[in-house]
Amino acid sequence: MLVLEYLPVLLVAVSLGQSAVLDKVQPEQVHLSYTGDPLSMTVTWTTFAPTPSVVKYSTVPGPLLFNISAYGNATQFVDGGFMKRKMFIHRVTLKNLTPTQRYVYHCGSDFGWSPQFYFRAMQTGSSWGPRLAVFGDMGNENAQSLPRLQKETQMDMYDVILHVGDFAYDLDKDNAQIGDKFMRQVESVAAYLPYMTCPGNHEEAYNFSNYRNRFSMPGTTEGLWYSWNLGPAHIISLSTEVYFFINYGKELLAEQYRWLQKDLEEANKPSNRLERPWIITMGHRPMYCSNFDKDDCLQHDTVVRTGIFGGQYGLEDLFYKYGVDLEIWAHEHSYERLWPVYNYTVYKGSSESPYTNPLAPVHIITGSAGCNERLDPFFPLHREWSALRIEDYGYTRIHIANKTHIHLQQVSDDQNGEIVDDFWLIKDKR
Repeated sequence: MLVLEYLPVLLVAVSLGQSAVLDKVQPEQVHLSYTGDPLSMTVTWTTFAPTPSVVKYSTVPGPLLFNISAYGNATQFVDGGFMKRKMFIHRVTLKNLTPTQRYVYHCGSDFGWSPQFYFRAMQTGSSWGPRLAVFGDMGNENAQSLPRLQKETQMDMYDVILHVGDFAYDLDKDNAQIGDKFMRQVESVAAYLPYMTCPGNHEEAYNFSNYRNRFSMPGTTEGLWYSWNLGPAHIISLSTEVYFFINYGKELLAEQYRWLQKDLEEANKPSNRLERPWIITMGHRPMYCSNFDKDDCLQHDTVVRTGIFGGQYGLEDLFYKYGVDLEIWAHEHSYERLWPVYNYTVYKGSSESPYTNPLAPVHIITGSAGCNERLDPFFPLHREWSALRIEDYGYTRIHIANKTHIHLQQVSDDQNGEIVDDFWLIKDKR
């Protein structure tokens, strides 16, 4: 049965020769994603011919190497470009992991195996402090932040990566070969840490097909929107692009909004909010920004903030109503920290401690990881709701220290890893 199932591989081997077929069956573009269950982890990779989907793994340290096997499935993805390139996306979920245990793994099949990678299983419960690296807008060219992120990943500085939209520039470009190059590049980070994503405008081609097929996020929406719990935080990933590309269906906009309402209601049930008091959102296009960008930042009423079709489905009122604490955005190729703000009014906790018990969400825009479109300048006039603006390449570190404190830092790659912003968001009175 196995021979019949993978007969195409054998036929290709005969017709093209051994070296050619090895290129097609060799696993590549390996990356991890969190399933929402701290005792499991999903491994995703790509081949260019059908092969079995197997992960062999073991504990580190341990008496045996690769003594556990897990099996999954592959789906064929055909890119929408004129070459109609075919690839096979493999997904295997490792289950019944031991919290905080380190594992070594490789993936593939007897047709070819990946190099060895490792990861640490998540901690359970809410009484621990997750460490995140957060950024958006990173391409395969000019990926300024990637070398430092690679180094810090190997130093075990993070538990999770959040990529807040816009990948590769673009995943579909050159018949999706740019997407392949990018996924190979980020393997040096994403094969070791859960690489959690949301879609941006640069993923739009062919109804976001490269994004929806290449990544494996929780839920049933192919990564367009989903939520998950991480320590003392409930994290919501959403698509801002449903507000802009309505040619793919207006129903997606309404569906996401209804889902957001339900998810926020659930997160705000007293027992849930007590267990996980922090609610954090991530979406690509910001509600507020002060870059010199007429399409987004110079409009008073952005559709993400106030809605579409006569003010329907706006997110600012919804997030304010349900007490979202931190909103993470990208899209603008710079870093900007806002004062706590709602409807253009600043609600500081106090003049001395603006981020201690603020009465509105805090917004962070972190879209300067590096791409071929370079950095975005800021509008010369200061905005009263904008606290800090930095036009450097870089990324954000977030440490959800406990149920009352979150520590945020901005790392500048232009300044050799210097910390150029450093503040605490504190909520000890709810």
